[in-house]
Amino acid sequence: MEEVAISEFKAKCLALLERVRKTGKPLRVTRFGKAVAEVIPPSSVQGRAAWIGSMKESIEIVGDIVSPANDESDWEALRD
Repeated sequence: MEEVAISEFKAKCLALLERVRKTGKPLRVTRFGKAVAEVIPPSSVQGRAAWIGSMKESIEIVGDIVSPANDESDWEALRD
């Protein structure tokens, strides 16, 4: 893994980040010779279309999902 001093990283931040993105190789940022951070390329981003409908046919509705779960006579708000 390539290492770069924090002062150089500060001066060339945008160029170094672009290089990591293009090459896919991580970069270690050091301060006084000790690692303080690692810049890694982004993981693959799936588009919105990938998750829409992804649970299709994986859920089964059992019973009535529209009616209340208990009787109206049990509702405290309807009591006088």
